[in-house]
Amino acid sequence: MRVAALYDVHGNLPALEAVLDDVEHASVDAVVCGGDLVAGPFPAEVLDRLAARPSVRYLRGNADRSVLERDDASPEALWCAERLGRDRLEAIASWPTTVRLTVDGLGPVLFCHATPRSDESLFTRITPEADVLELFGPVETDLVVCGHTHVQFDRTLPGGLRIVNAGSVGMPYEGRPGAFWALLGPDVELRRTEYDVDAAVASIRAGGSPAAGRVVEWLSDSYDPEEVTAYWESRRGA
Repeated sequence: MRVAALYDVHGNLPALEAVLDDVEHASVDAVVCGGDLVAGPFPAEVLDRLAARPSVRYLRGNADRSVLERDDASPEALWCAERLGRDRLEAIASWPTTVRLTVDGLGPVLFCHATPRSDESLFTRITPEADVLELFGPVETDLVVCGHTHVQFDRTLPGGLRIVNAGSVGMPYEGRPGAFWALLGPDVELRRTEYDVDAAVASIRAGGSPAAGRVVEWLSDSYDPEEVTAYWESRRGA
């Protein structure tokens, strides 16, 4: 089995469409949508686009959970929930927090949003090993694929646990434009798909999302991954 890991789409339909075009040429057997799919400018559209594709596995991220919980009546969460409607919200509520698949050349792989224990724990490629192991706890696999922090990395801890961050399709912090994802089988390939970010920004501005300004800012600025990594480390108290 070969798997495309698509994380942190955040309602960015143009980015998702571009990645799915690449996925069609990658001979994958399954797509894992790794959380934070619908919290963004095109929540219903991204979910419907993936629902039209066979062999998609979903897991729930912290932003998806915020939409389900209406996040204390935040305008963005309420707007997304209204756009999604009851049937889609019920589907999202059924998503698990982890997915396990056996991948060619890699064996059993655990997919989660942040860590297997939490959908919002912070760690990066430079977080001390002891801290990462404490966040993860015992896992019955040698490879975990995650997202949440929107920066790709592939690191192996001394004990043998390999942790891959697939990056973000919809709101990457990579210092360059594009949609970032991972292809698994027979090894791990961190991928970047180019798309027309300017056209995406125009469509997001016209879409009516309360978060449009914030999303446009994220897409328009090239956030340096080193600076973002340092920021996440400061947020976790390093």
